[in-house]
Amino acid sequence: MKHPGEYANITLMNAKKLAQGALIAAIYALLTFAVLPLSSGLIQMRVSEALSVLPWFIPAAVPGLFVGCVAANIIAGAAVYDIVFGSLATLLAAYITRFLSKRGFSRWLAPLPAVLINAVVVGFILYYVYEMKELGISLSLCILYVAIGQTLACYGLGMPLLLLIEKFGRKLF
Repeated sequence: MKHPGEYANITLMNAKKLAQGALIAAIYALLTFAVLPLSSGLIQMRVSEALSVLPWFIPAAVPGLFVGCVAANIIAGAAVYDIVFGSLATLLAAYITRFLSKRGFSRWLAPLPAVLINAVVVGFILYYVYEMKELGISLSLCILYVAIGQTLACYGLGMPLLLLIEKFGRKLF
């Protein structure tokens, strides 16, 4: 039988994870909104995607990034398919990043799932939902533009964030 104090610890840990996830979601949405229209469109760099490295350290970042992406896409006025599938792409990338961390892969792979998955999924969304094909822009070009923006955000901003967290993370978490 568990001691009554143990239940308090479990509840406190759940509250801490919930708070971490909510904070990550809020920061993601805020960063996305703060740099609109740079965060959306054919040529985009979502600086909030720098947070895609957080699942490397914090399990609560997986749902936090997903909720933040949903909120950001709604705020940005995205199409329903973008809200659903773009956010699911972020969720999948966050889950894979967490998986890579737990399996001992190199930290340099932490941003890669967000780059690759979002490049493909958001590239398809841009091409089919936002009808870039009607403007004569190819699917491969849509994917390439998203990949470039994601690489700049996830590696250019996310890797320095990851390295800072490795250095000072014990004090933060």
